[in-house]
Amino acid sequence: MKPAQGPIAESAAAPEDSATLRTQLIETARAMNAAGINVNKSGNVSARCRRGAALGLLVTPTGLPYAQLQPDDLVFQRLADGRCSGRRAPSSEWRFHRDIYVARPEFGAIVHTHSAQATALACHGRGLPPFHYMVAAAGGADVRCAPYATFGTQALSDHALAALADRRACLLAHHGVIACGATLGAALALAVEIEHLAGMYLAALRLGEPPWLPADEMARVVQQFCTYGQPPAA
Repeated sequence: MKPAQGPIAESAAAPEDSATLRTQLIETARAMNAAGINVNKSGNVSARCRRGAALGLLVTPTGLPYAQLQPDDLVFQRLADGRCSGRRAPSSEWRFHRDIYVARPEFGAIVHTHSAQATALACHGRGLPPFHYMVAAAGGADVRCAPYATFGTQALSDHALAALADRRACLLAHHGVIACGATLGAALALAVEIEHLAGMYLAALRLGEPPWLPADEMARVVQQFCTYGQPPAA
């Protein structure tokens, strides 16, 4: 396995690999299908974690139905050298999971889906423009679409990293969606939001390309999202 490039950003907040985390990851994987943003065995889910001093990730295994997953089926992979631990082979998309965690220390979880409406846009090489203010939920004025590359390849990982620059989500041409967050819940919620926005955008396109919000307004919304929600409990 080719190691991810660049220094590995240590994350003090990375939880220890545990039965609780493994259960949460499986629940997230099953929730993708229940929410209608994924079908069958497509897509994958991961969470940043550590085993003692070894920083790594837990990722769903390749080719197993989510309904059948058990905690021991999840694969622990070290960020430093890509070494895997467990009885299963990791997701075929382990490269972009590992590379994203190396490059983006703020992310604690990644959800990859083949959701229908977002993927329909991606099949035309289109992302989400600033047609609606909620596009800023992904961290910027738009959601980019990464160029196509064969699944599981380093080229796909490289394209995804570029499309995710200053963003929390991107589309993958002729493929699907990557959504990232601090937690599994945040990553899943963003994946659901991207699919919802894609549906709205496709509906708006029936009347022609909708007007786009100006860059300064999208910048204001991005800043608003930085403080949106309830303050942390004292």
